[in-house]
Amino acid sequence: MYKRLKELREDHDLTQAQISKYLNMSQTGYSKYETGENDVPTKILIELAKFYNTSVDYLLELTNDTKPYNKE
Repeated sequence: MYKRLKELREDHDLTQAQISKYLNMSQTGYSKYETGENDVPTKILIELAKFYNTSVDYLLELTNDTKPYNKE
């Protein structure tokens, strides 16, 4: 999962500082998610899935389908 977070960020040409600002947290705190030093809380996973327009399952590497789920 941690590798996927970094890849998504880099694919969108974003810095850790930009993502951490969006999440209202420190850059150091976010960095620890990407390195796997800290587990990513569910709330943050949901926010990142919304931000990247994907599913939490994609972030968790349970699927390779980047499409978000239909909310119906």
